[in-house]
Amino acid sequence: MISISGTSTETYSAESSVARDLNSAAKKLQIKDPTLWGEAAAAEAANRLNWIDLPVASRELLPQLDALSAWARSNNLTNFILCGMGGSSLAPEVMAKSYGKTLTILDTTDPEQIMLAVPKNLKETLIIIGSKSGSTIETASQKSFFEELFISAGLDPTNHFVIVTDPDSPLDISARASKFRVINADPSVGGRFSALSAFGLVPAALLGIDVSVLLDDADFASQKFAEPNSPAIKLATLIFEQASQNFALIDSKSNVPGIGDWIEQLVAESTGKNQKGRLPIVLESASAPVGGSALSIGFAEGVSDINVVASLGEHFILWEWVTALLCRALEVDPFNQPNVTEAKERTGELLNEWGRTGVPAMEPAYENSSLAIFTTLQCPNLSTVLAKFIDSSSEYFAIMAYLNRETDFEVTKARSALAAKTNRGVTFGWAPRFLHSTGQFHKGGQQSGSFLQITGESKEDLNIPGRDFTFQTLLMAQALGDGQALASRSLPLLRIHLKNRKAGIAELLEAISKL
Repeated sequence: MISISGTSTETYSAESSVARDLNSAAKKLQIKDPTLWGEAAAAEAANRLNWIDLPVASRELLPQLDALSAWARSNNLTNFILCGMGGSSLAPEVMAKSYGKTLTILDTTDPEQIMLAVPKNLKETLIIIGSKSGSTIETASQKSFFEELFISAGLDPTNHFVIVTDPDSPLDISARASKFRVINADPSVGGRFSALSAFGLVPAALLGIDVSVLLDDADFASQKFAEPNSPAIKLATLIFEQASQNFALIDSKSNVPGIGDWIEQLVAESTGKNQKGRLPIVLESASAPVGGSALSIGFAEGVSDINVVASLGEHFILWEWVTALLCRALEVDPFNQPNVTEAKERTGELLNEWGRTGVPAMEPAYENSSLAIFTTLQCPNLSTVLAKFIDSSSEYFAIMAYLNRETDFEVTKARSALAAKTNRGVTFGWAPRFLHSTGQFHKGGQQSGSFLQITGESKEDLNIPGRDFTFQTLLMAQALGDGQALASRSLPLLRIHLKNRKAGIAELLEAISKL
């Protein structure tokens, strides 16, 4: 049973214009009315609303999932690595954390982090490849890398891979031709709304999670969302009315650890368009500074302005409804992501250019033994350029770390340190993961952010089989391609390149502390 409490819930009025509209819209959403978000969005919405049916429709997958799990057990496949971006990895990550299961998530192109994921025993390893489009460059590169590893070890990759993708995608066609095990997802479900589809349920079932419980909980909850002033309607209304842009998500004491990261992607990528949107800021703890006044939402009693307590299946379907209704209030299309596509195209253009001319040498504005700074700001040293960077009218700062989230985790301390110093919202995103999440908001939402890119040297690089570029080159192309997209909007942008990752992170944190 979903419980919503907190001081901010007391301000909800069913008579507000937003609440009245969303109460009406919820009934139409239940019957999958594609016109809810305007004429321009209707055509795409008509092919993206089957997530509403997933609590029931996904039960058709159960026999396939049982057979797949039995096959994995019989072949002693006990080490699971999931390669996927955005919705293809974030929902399974929450499931694994919530049920105490071990799942290695690879949503990166950082060669050092990929090397850490290489298992000692390939014989016991199963690689799960999740890509809705079947052409996601990060996932395709990871697949090629691991496929070659198995072949080099004398193992048949078809016995160690499971592919989840849409029917007739490039990956679906090539994987079936190569005799890989393939499970198709519903093509009428968008990636970030796919938690209860094959993208979420295949990894969960392989981990030994009873996915029927997730579906039952979601089904029971969703039957009530179209009722007057339901939890979905209340939450969407309160977020629209009480958060002009930023709001905080607090995982502290939650029974569903990591749910904040999944909600961040769902809300930011869905709402951040037409210079509108709502930007979730995921906090490290209940006491961590969010920066400025912001509505806070937690997932345990008594931790936030709004407390949402529910089972994992209930959370998944609830927040998908909330996001769809919030987009109705904002008058934006919840299902497109034009600026994610923009960043991908710029990355592709750089890779093509570098393939012809080589990766160019770039002249920093400042450098020392630990780091180099790339900026148009006057830059005699790190402290000066950081002071100039934060001296802006921005409503939020975004830290985008193109690093290894295992060994470079110390850099996450920059988020709370910068929030405390500036009293403004600060988001933190591991790259390229964030490009499929807050990256859409950065370019499509309110043009009120300042952007700190952190890139780094890698001690060793990895080739991508079948490509003329390496993982490190791909990672840098993603950073610079996204940087071009931000700069084209005249948004404040600063890139700090770590020549020595450990020393550079320490220097950055010290410089922030002295601001």
